[in-house]
Amino acid sequence: MEQTTRRNPLAGTVYETRTLRGVRCVRLSVLTDETTSPERQREADDRVAAELNIDFGTGDALREAVDLDVSASTFGPFDRPELGGWLARPDEYDALVWWRFDRAIRSMAHMHELAKWARDHRKMLVFAEGIGGGKLVFDFRNPMDPMAEFQMMMLAFAAQVESQSIKDRVTGAMAAIRRMPLRWRGGGRPPYGYMPAPMPKEHGGIGWTLVPDPDAVAIIERIVRELLEGATLSAVAAGLNVDGKASPRDHWAVKMERDKGGKTGGAKGAHVVRDVFKWTPAVIGRMLRNPTMLGWKMHKGRPVRDAEGNPIMATESPVMTREEFDRIGALLDSRSIDNGDRKDTDALLLRVIHCDSCGGRMYLSKPTKNGASVNPFYKCNSHARGDLCALPANIRASWVDEYVEAEFLRVLGPVQTTHVVEIPGYDPEPELLATIAEFAEHQEQEGRQKSKHAARAWQERADALDNRIAMLEEAEKVEPQRIVTNTGRTFADEWAEKDTAGRRAMLVEAGVRLDVRRGVRGGWRKLDVRRVDFTITGELNPAAEETAANTDTVNAEPNPVTDAPPARGDSLRLAESGPTLVAA
Repeated sequence: MEQTTRRNPLAGTVYETRTLRGVRCVRLSVLTDETTSPERQREADDRVAAELNIDFGTGDALREAVDLDVSASTFGPFDRPELGGWLARPDEYDALVWWRFDRAIRSMAHMHELAKWARDHRKMLVFAEGIGGGKLVFDFRNPMDPMAEFQMMMLAFAAQVESQSIKDRVTGAMAAIRRMPLRWRGGGRPPYGYMPAPMPKEHGGIGWTLVPDPDAVAIIERIVRELLEGATLSAVAAGLNVDGKASPRDHWAVKMERDKGGKTGGAKGAHVVRDVFKWTPAVIGRMLRNPTMLGWKMHKGRPVRDAEGNPIMATESPVMTREEFDRIGALLDSRSIDNGDRKDTDALLLRVIHCDSCGGRMYLSKPTKNGASVNPFYKCNSHARGDLCALPANIRASWVDEYVEAEFLRVLGPVQTTHVVEIPGYDPEPELLATIAEFAEHQEQEGRQKSKHAARAWQERADALDNRIAMLEEAEKVEPQRIVTNTGRTFADEWAEKDTAGRRAMLVEAGVRLDVRRGVRGGWRKLDVRRVDFTITGELNPAAEETAANTDTVNAEPNPVTDAPPARGDSLRLAESGPTLVAA
């Protein structure tokens, strides 16, 4: 640190001057804001530092606090990632330098904390451009001088008033734009599936609107196609991740040529940084159920409505029609309960085999001996559910796997498989129920308004919702269609080509259920079929009944798979039976 001694020619005294150690502070609320870019802030900081003989260091010894994409209204100086670290190490410098006042604080509370810290640690706070354009220097190195803190508090008050004024203007402008049909606010990330475009001249030519984003629409079409073909949400998400397709959160970053990933949730005061945000079943489900697919404007999770209660459109070209939206919603609803299929197990009968005593699912257990699996078996797992089963069952896996496969192919093997397309048509009831719920929630606020303006705004929304409900009540329902086409293949053909997971899915989809009762002592070497009940429910039940009607119920020889076991000591063999022709 350089230090020189100079004489004051006016007072005839001697005083010291020295090069101060400074920290160059840079903050940006929005990374794309060019008017307050980090480069501009650095230039201003360097300029005022040169005037005040402040040094920021160089190279690895550079003293700089850079907080990008950090709001001063939300995060105080001590809560910012880099500035907060420097404030925790006050012995390493003498001054903090900002471009302008609003780069440091936006509230009196934050400024009070910063001023108290500077006074306690005897630091200098410098702003390159203050009121009127000149620099502001608050020197707290003299603890006996209260003027620095007083001046800072006055300026902090002005900064807080300005911040609130800006917030009110922006909030009012955004509220007005939300009420304008087809008008997009501009700036920020648009809903997935859309991108901003200049407003067409036929609609005024002022501002921005939304149009379909071809890249995102291609992904949405892929997702819908795979779901309609029978893929699960998990499988669709996994495929998108394998192919490197950007998730909705990363998609706009890619469009703007920014880095993917970012901060996500964590404990209070902490966050997790991810390199990329992946597709997940939850992400896909939320995206496809979001009314933005219909082109609706949404605010805080609710549709923005006009005076008649109709949803206000954000685009002329929605990604989905109402029929398509309802169709995919119905498909997701049909899979929302008990639809998980595990790929990490070779249990053929998972979700198929149940304990007869408690009705709960049975799960595969694999005992080991010398590191090798020995005689896997299915067991009642009531204790894991917190239930008490009076007669918990367990049974050897190979016996029931063989039995269920034989019964399934005997009953449904010759039956042709079909491809079913469900078209829900249009049913106003989902939107009607949602609007009624929104109306009921709105009614709970009745009478709480203190001003006439608030009461009038409340009544306008109540009338709008009421109008929309009346219109939906009058809307005609378009009946759904069900198109069934034969594939030319049988269940036996499909079974032969499937792996264990695929066969398990066939059993579950067909409505196969096996109930197992507790066994009795006797040293059985084969399945005691008196312990099990094989049933098929659902749409395939008529085909199963027809097959059973055309099958001989009495075989000439005992069958250890389908008949009760003979007396102990008798020999058994599997009887051969011919195929049964079943009408498709």
